[in-house]
Amino acid sequence: MPHRKKNSIHFFLLFIVLLVLIWSLIKPEEGYMVWLMETSPSLLALIILVFTYNKFRLTTVSYIIITLLVILTFIGGHYSYSKVPLFTWLKDYFELQRNHYDRFGHFLKGSIVIVIIELLVRKTALSISKTTIFIALCITLAIGAFYEIIEWASTKIGKQGKVTTDFLGMQGDQWDAQWDMSLLLAGSILSLFLIKVLFKQLEKFR
Repeated sequence: MPHRKKNSIHFFLLFIVLLVLIWSLIKPEEGYMVWLMETSPSLLALIILVFTYNKFRLTTVSYIIITLLVILTFIGGHYSYSKVPLFTWLKDYFELQRNHYDRFGHFLKGSIVIVIIELLVRKTALSISKTTIFIALCITLAIGAFYEIIEWASTKIGKQGKVTTDFLGMQGDQWDAQWDMSLLLAGSILSLFLIKVLFKQLEKFR
């Protein structure tokens, strides 16, 4: 793919993300504190990617994955993960016990394993192999576990008010963290089917 065409795709993805960000900022359902708690990791990642774009560019497949995950976060921040309308409708229609947008999000976040594999291949001496894939899976799960620890810590710091409850989005499920980690692992494993696509794009860096 020509260099200029790739840049156009990347800028288009950024444009879409910024549009969703602006929409997400307009009167978030649970207030700006919950919005910030939900979206801060994506905002930080977005800032880093923009400022490092000219020095270190990821492959298009990684930027597409990041775009989807950032949009997912901005939607969750606008409505609060436990109140996203489409999944509330699914909950009511199928008589489910909870809104599953949060778990859907953790499943999709497993795709970040592809981005981690790219970083390992390009920034270390590792090549794409079973060992590299295993390391990437471990890193992905470690990131997920770290976020679960942050959620737990938020219940121990200060008063456990409405902001903390909306941020956690446990919806009364004591096994919420275990479900989140399990779905993250499942999403990571399924995402590895994209490894061939990533490998083709990485060839240009060799």
